Order: sequence, then C-alpha cells, then structure tokens
Amino acid sequence: MDRSIDLNLLVALDALLAERNVTRAARRLNLSQPALSAQLARLRDLFGDPLLLPAQRGMIPTQRAMELQEPLRLALEEVRGVVLSGSRFDPSAAEITVSIAASDYGQYSALMPLAFALAREAPGLRLAFRTLEATALLSQMERGEVDLAVMTPQTAPDRLRMRGLFEERYVAITRRNHPAVLNGLDLDTFCSLDHVIVSPRGGGFAGPADAALAAHGRTRRVALSAPGFLIVPELVARCDMVALVPSRIAHERADRLQIFEPPVPVPGFSIAMVWHDRTADHPAQKWLRSRLVQLFAHPA
Repeated sequence: MDRSIDLNLLVALDALLAERNVTRAARRLNLSQPALSAQLARLRDLFGDPLLLPAQRGMIPTQRAMELQEPLRLALEEVRGVVLSGSRFDPSAAEITVSIAASDYGQYSALMPLAFALAREAPGLRLAFRTLEATALLSQMERGEVDLAVMTPQTAPDRLRMRGLFEERYVAITRRNHPAVLNGLDLDTFCSLDHVIVSPRGGGFAGPADAALAAHGRTRRVALSAPGFLIVPELVARCDMVALVPSRIAHERADRLQIFEPPVPVPGFSIAMVWHDRTADHPAQKWLRSRLVQLFAHPA
C-alpha cells in the first residue's frame, strides 16, 4: 500500500476535527461534501482508524483523532508560517477575509474607522464583524473562526496576545432643550432624572455610576436597561431621561444631544485588541493589527 501523505488530506482532517461536521468542514475548505467524504475515507485508510463517528448532531472524534488534533493543528500552522515567512504583504493587492469580534461599542468606535480606512487602502480585504463572545473567544480563535478581537483587557482570555488601543471615558447625555438642564447638570438634577444604563448580559439595573453615587451618599432611579450602547443616545434624544455613555458615541450624536461631564467621577475603561498565536506571524494579520494601532495613535 502506498503510505505517502497528501498534505491536502491533513488540511481536510484539521477542518473535520475543528468542525466535527462534514457539511461545515466542506464549506470551510470550499469543497463539495462528496469530495470531502472521499478524503475522509482515505484518511481512515491512512491512519487505520475511523477517526470520526456519526452522531445525532455531527460527528464524534475517536480517541486516535483526539490525540492527533492538537499536534496536527500546530504542524499545519508551522507549514503555513514557512510558506508565509519573508513574504511581503501588499494591502492594495490582497484578497483575504478577516473575522473580527467586538461588542456593539467596539464595532462602532474601533472597527468602523478601520473599515473606512481599509476601503481606501486594502479594497480587496473583506472584514467580517462578529458579536463578541468572551467565554468562547479562545476556542473560536483556535478553530480559525475569529482572527482578532477588540475588547476590554480584563475580559480577555489569558492565553491570548494583547495590545492596548485607547482609553475611553464616560459623559452624561440628555436631549436638546431638556427643561431640567438648561443651567447645566448638577448632582441633584442628575439624581432626580430617570436613567438609562447598559447591561450587556441583559436585565441589570446598576452600573459604575451607582458606586460613584454611593460614595457621595446618593442614589438614582434606573428606568431602562439596554443590552448595548448604540441605542442609548437615540433613546435619550427622544425622552427626558439621562444616561452615561462612552464619549466616542456621544460626540457622534452631538447635534441631537447635550453632553456634560458627569457630576461625580465615574471610572472609564480601556480597549485592547487580542489575537491568538495562530495568527501572530501572518503578514496580513500583522499589517492589520499595525493599522488598527495607527488609527488610535493620537488620543481622541
């Protein structure tokens, strides 16, 4: 029997082990399902093991397949690194897709400026924005589903690489011509108004401002909890509520809002980009990370 190894078979096995579903793996490899099934048959013959067994949902890897998965992934990354090493990345001619995960705030404040820059500098580079799932991010990056993420440093998995992008601060917003703030937003007025806050996990009615108020012996009434920041300025612009939002979002809506410094100091937050060793030396990924850093080299 010919025991020579076709590298394409190993690439197919890597995708099958990551997806555990022939249809999804075939889509990932841009192959037909019958073609990938034929490759799986050859892999079973090569390793003398079923490798993947049919299950109610997808496929279950055998013990032999589980032993192969991580060494195979690392070996293929090394091969890709050899191929890519020394190659010069030309953004104007590149035709690749990059998947970036971020919250609605991260997409608005960091990824939207990046998309505008790439439209001019790298028109063949496609961006896939994905909703950030911090608890799943490491496995998503290991499987190649996400290449880069924009998030707060404290929520990033420990095993990922990281670089800071910018610092953000909170400002208070009300609608234009709000009758209660004609002379400014003092602490008494701030506490007397109904508030909108953001609760990413949903249903929360307390935030950083409540701790800041408590230090001054004050409280507020939160009337509405939203899952993301982007809807908050629109809500506030149409009612008499007040909200604390990141300054980058508020100043984009300055034509419809009044913007104030919070009457009590409220800690801001940092934003960083994180990535996996898998993409650390990829020329296109390195260029993209560098470009993202450049966009925020000067404070807003």
